[in-house]
Order: sequence, then structure tokens, then C-alpha cells
Amino acid sequence: MSLTDKAIEQIRELIRTGALPPGSKLPPEPDLAAQLGLSRNLAREAVKALAVARVLEVRRGDGTYVTSLQPSLLLEGLGGAVELLQGDSVALQDLMEVRRLLEPMATALAATRISDEQLAEVKRHLDAMREARDDVERLNIHDAAFHRAVVSATGNETLLTLLEGISGRTLRARIWRGLVDDKAAGRTLAEHEAIFNALSTRDAALSQAAALLHVSNTEQWLREHLRSGEPLPFGTTGRK
Repeated sequence: MSLTDKAIEQIRELIRTGALPPGSKLPPEPDLAAQLGLSRNLAREAVKALAVARVLEVRRGDGTYVTSLQPSLLLEGLGGAVELLQGDSVALQDLMEVRRLLEPMATALAATRISDEQLAEVKRHLDAMREARDDVERLNIHDAAFHRAVVSATGNETLLTLLEGISGRTLRARIWRGLVDDKAAGRTLAEHEAIFNALSTRDAALSQAAALLHVSNTEQWLREHLRSGEPLPFGTTGRK
């Protein structure tokens, strides 16, 4: 570990142990450096790195604070990383594989916890998808909202943040463009309807199966499209 990495780890340890709980203010830089046995420069670099990671928030003229440490905040960089990976066909397939591992289980959990209000929100986005079946932009928006509403029903914010990051807005848009061009949008809409119907019965096994079928079919379409050598809509470069 570099000296900066060690300094970062020392501050993280203060947060982990509760010495610096969420929302608390760090001591002034000279005091923090002395407390940790660091130079002021190392303390400053560690604070900068943790601010980039959204662990700390530097408020000009006020000081440095520990953030809320909510998963949605700490993991929000995942979505940006995924967007960068989407020019790599191997990475795209890896992302879809991870989604296949996580989303069906999340949908099963949602079936056991979803409220009537949450189910109504899922249906609202399903209805909007039907109305927008030839409008890729609107399809993409309501597709993302449909799945967000399903996973939100689990009450697990970490799971929601991970799946939203993995799915990626750009990837969804590219897949919908290809599905519309291939006239496969109707089948995919039917798969969303099957997920909603399974959730309506609060049947975890059926909901998991419906979600697995949907994600697996999307993954298969993506693999076949990439194997054909044709670029995805909006272009794909990188490893094959």
C-alpha cells in the first residue's frame, strides 16, 4: 500500500468504528493529521480521494463531513463505469450475465413484499410501454422505470443501486433500438406483462421464473447480435 492508501484506510477505520459517524464533521486538517500521525499533505490527499468516492463531503468555508454513506450515494459511480464499459462487447455480455444472476432473485423477493401501491406503479409503466412500443426513447424510459419499481419493492436499496448501475441507460436504449428494428419488441413487452402478472399473484417462484425468462431472452438476443458481427445501434467497439 502507498502512504496515501494507508492514510485513506486510517480515515475509513475511524468511520467504520463509529468514531466518525455519518454526518459528523472531521477535525481541522492539522488536527486530523496529528491524530493519525500523518503529514498534512497525506491527510489532504486522503480526504480528496474519499471525497471523490462520496465518503466525505468538502464544504467550502465550513469543513469536511462524513456523508450519509447511503448505498445509492456510495455506489452511484458504478453506473458511470458501466457506461464506459459498453463499448466493449465482452464487458456487455458480462454485465448481462450479472443481471441474469441478480434480477430474477430480486423479482422473487419483490413478490413477497410489494404493496398494492407499488404494484400499481409497475402497471403504470407497463401500460406506458405498450403505448410507446414504436418510440424507443419512451420505451427505454418506462422500461427502466418498470424494473426500478419492481426492485424498489424489495426495500433493499443496495440491490436497487447495483441493478440500476449494471443495467445502464445507454445499454437499455441500444437493446430497445435493436428489438424494435428486429420486430421483437412485442415479445419483450409480453415478457414484462408476465412479470407483472406474476407479481400480482405474489408468487415468488413464478415471478423469479418470469424475470429469468425475460433477462435470459434479452441476453441471448445480445449475444446473437454481437456474434453476427453487426454493431449494436449507436455503435460498439472493443473486444469481440
